[in-house]
Amino acid sequence: MVARERTILVGLILFGQSAEKTKEYLDELEFLAYTAQAEVVARFVQRLPKPDPQTFIGKGKLEEIASFVHDNQIQLAIFDDNLTPSQVREIEKVLRCRVIDRTNLILDIFALRARTAYAKAQVELAQLQYMLPRLTRMWTHLERQRGGIGLRGPGEQEIETDRRRIKERIAKLKEELEFIGRQKQTQRKHRKHLIRVSLVGYTNVGKSTLMNLLSKSNVFVENKLFATLDTTVRKVTFNQLAFLLSDTVGFIRKLPHQLVESFKSTLDEVRDADILLHVVDVSHPSFAEQIHTVQTTLEDIGAIDKPMLMVFNKIDALPELDIEYLNRLCLEYENVYRCRAIYISALKKIHIELLKNSLFEMVKEIHTQRYPGTIPWYS
Repeated sequence: MVARERTILVGLILFGQSAEKTKEYLDELEFLAYTAQAEVVARFVQRLPKPDPQTFIGKGKLEEIASFVHDNQIQLAIFDDNLTPSQVREIEKVLRCRVIDRTNLILDIFALRARTAYAKAQVELAQLQYMLPRLTRMWTHLERQRGGIGLRGPGEQEIETDRRRIKERIAKLKEELEFIGRQKQTQRKHRKHLIRVSLVGYTNVGKSTLMNLLSKSNVFVENKLFATLDTTVRKVTFNQLAFLLSDTVGFIRKLPHQLVESFKSTLDEVRDADILLHVVDVSHPSFAEQIHTVQTTLEDIGAIDKPMLMVFNKIDALPELDIEYLNRLCLEYENVYRCRAIYISALKKIHIELLKNSLFEMVKEIHTQRYPGTIPWYS
C-alpha cells in the first residue's frame, strides 16, 4: 500500500466570496488530494481582497503555516489556486516543504489515472506544457550551491538543454496525438450512420455507472475523481433502434487549459455527438455551480448547441425524496437550458425506464430526420 504524503491545504476568501464557498472549494480540493493519495492533516484559510503577488497569502499567515509544517512533519502544501513560478519559489523558501497548486494536483491525478498509451501521451503533453515555464524553479540544487562564479553558466546551459528537450518532446507528442486524432476521426466517420449520444458532466456524478446500466457493459467505476480518462464507446439498442453511447473524462472547476488542449481528440467525441446526456449529481450541495462549469466547458469546446437531456442523478443520496422539489428543479432547468430534464438514481435503478424512453424519443427524432423511412415499426 502506498504511503500517503502528509499534506495541508491553503485557500483564500477573496473579495465578494463567502467563507462557505471557500469551504466547498477546499472540500473539493481535499477530495482531489485524497484521489492523488495524500493525507490531508489541516486546512489554512485567509481573507484577502486579492492574492499577494509574491507569496499568494500574507506573510504573517505564511509564517503561521511554516510553524505548523515544521511541528507536524508536513511534506506537501497544496494551494487551491494557480501559483506563479516565483510565488512557488518564495513559499517553498518559507515553508521548507514541497508546494504545488491546483493545476499541478489535477495533472498528477490524470497521470495516476492514465491507463492506455493514448491517455498517457495526452497527460504527458499537458504536464510538459505546465512544466516548461517552471524549469528554473525545478533546478533547486543550483540555489543550494554557493559562489556562483563558474557555476552560473553551466547551470543555465543545463536549463536551456532541458528546455530544448521538452520542446522537442512536446512537438513529438503533438504529432502522435494528431495522428491518433485523425484515426479516431476516421473511426467516427465510419460510424456516421448511427446516432451518437455522449455522456457529459462534472467528475464523479455517476456517468460511468449510467453507462454500464444503459449499455450493459462493465466500464470501470470508482468513487474517486477522474476515474474515466479514455473515451468508452458502446453500441446500445432500444426498441430495435441502435445508437452509440460514449463516456468521456469528467469536467471540473478550473480544469487546466493544458488538459483541455491535450485532450482535444478525446473531447472531439463530445463535439461530434448528436445528443448530450448531461448527468448531474443532484445530491451535491454545489450541483448548480457544477452545471454551470459543465455548460461553460461545453461552450469553450464548441459543443453547446446540441440537443441535450439533463439527468439529475443520485436522488437516492438526497436527505429526503421531495418529488415536488425535483419536479420544480427539472422545470427550472428546462426553461434555462431549453432541454428536457428528468431525475433518476442509476445506482438504485430508479426511473431508468423514463430515461430510456426519453433518450429513445430524442434518438428517433434525429434518426427519422436524417434517414426518413428507415425505421417503420414505431410509426
